Amino acid sequence: MSEERTIKSPLLGVFYRRPNPQPNPYMKEGDHVQPSDTVGLVEVMKSFFEVKAEEAGTIQRFLVENEDAVSAGQDLVVLGE
Repeated sequence: MSEERTIKSPLLGVFYRRPNPQPNPYMKEGDHVQPSDTVGLVEVMKSFFEVKAEEAGTIQRFLVENEDAVSAGQDLVVLGE
């Protein structure tokens, strides 16, 4: 059995799926990502850091909700083929 491929949080902070309150999310379940595609942001003390895919795949599911607190290294997104 293979281990799930995930996108992890680079930092401790708050995860955002949108660039600001109005627009659509960066990505949604079923979207295909390429390496370096932005899937969300982590906010730390009013500074925002992009969360990027490190490999290609299809977003199977998000493991956290918009505006959830996250830890450094926490799995945020599960990738499929």
